[in-house]
Amino acid sequence: MSAKIESYKDLLDWQQAMDLAVATYLTKGWPKEEIYGLTSQASRAASSVPASIAEGYGRENSGSYQQFWRTAQESLKELETHSLPAERIGFATRGAIAPLMTCSESVGKLLRLLIRKLSTC
Repeated sequence: MSAKIESYKDLLDWQQAMDLAVATYLTKGWPKEEIYGLTSQASRAASSVPASIAEGYGRENSGSYQQFWRTAQESLKELETHSLPAERIGFATRGAIAPLMTCSESVGKLLRLLIRKLSTC
């Protein structure tokens, strides 16, 4: 039996997106000269994912909600795109980036499922 959804905080995608945002704080170890570059961009993209899910949850119609889920997906791809060069440049190891990418993939799958489900309603 599934739990009743009373808040965006009850959504599995929001919970995982929050975990992803927290995991992104690995960027604190990136070079200081990147604070306004990749570090800032990755952090903003990561925090945008759960924020978009929460904002969409507050909308009255499914079309609006879907748009915010799509925005969350876009932010996920942005985060991935900022994280991969950091690995290539040597700011982060593959071992540090891998869990972030796995979590991002999981959140993305949930978002795609939710968008498809709303599209068929």
